[in-house]
Amino acid sequence: MRIVLLGPPGAGKGTQAKTISKKLNIPHVSTGDIFRSNIKGNTLLGIKSKTYIDKGELVPDELTVEIVKDRLDNDDCARGFILDGFPRTIPQAEYLDRVLYEMNINLDVALLINVEDEDIIERLSGRRVCTNCGMTYNVVFNPSKVEGFCDVCNSPVILRADDEAETVLNRLETYHKQTQPLISYYEKECKLKVAKGAGEVEETTARVMRALGI
Repeated sequence: MRIVLLGPPGAGKGTQAKTISKKLNIPHVSTGDIFRSNIKGNTLLGIKSKTYIDKGELVPDELTVEIVKDRLDNDDCARGFILDGFPRTIPQAEYLDRVLYEMNINLDVALLINVEDEDIIERLSGRRVCTNCGMTYNVVFNPSKVEGFCDVCNSPVILRADDEAETVLNRLETYHKQTQPLISYYEKECKLKVAKGAGEVEETTARVMRALGI
């Protein structure tokens, strides 16, 4: 199964992607991870991307698509993939459609994990991330056993700058302007499936599995 994940920041896309990945034995392809991997590996695509990132600029769509295409060419994507973090805009979706067509790949599902803005603000402003291993917690829904310290490696957990309330509001505004139109885009292509992302993680997972029919 070939899946594009949609949803606002903090909807739990990464968490659900890992569950789907394990269930279907297909890779979770995160564009953020791809950028970091290419930059760390000093690949040609990574070098190109770094010139934009270091200047605080967005990586152009053409280059982002090139990096995604390079990742989807790997053998582990032959049976399917979960694409997380891309596309974020209509032009990116159109680029992706052309690339998949060239690769003779059909996208099966665009899965929207739908969460209301007020829930997103509560989630993200309460999110804490381990400074060492990256494990995530929430002071309300999923606190660490010892406040301020990671359960896994005992390193400090912090509130990231992009999870501060004002930043969250800006991220949501960007999502509604740029990414939300993708819902209609994939609905017109009859590929949209929706799962409500409220409540406990396990409840969302159950809805996700029902939406995907797995």
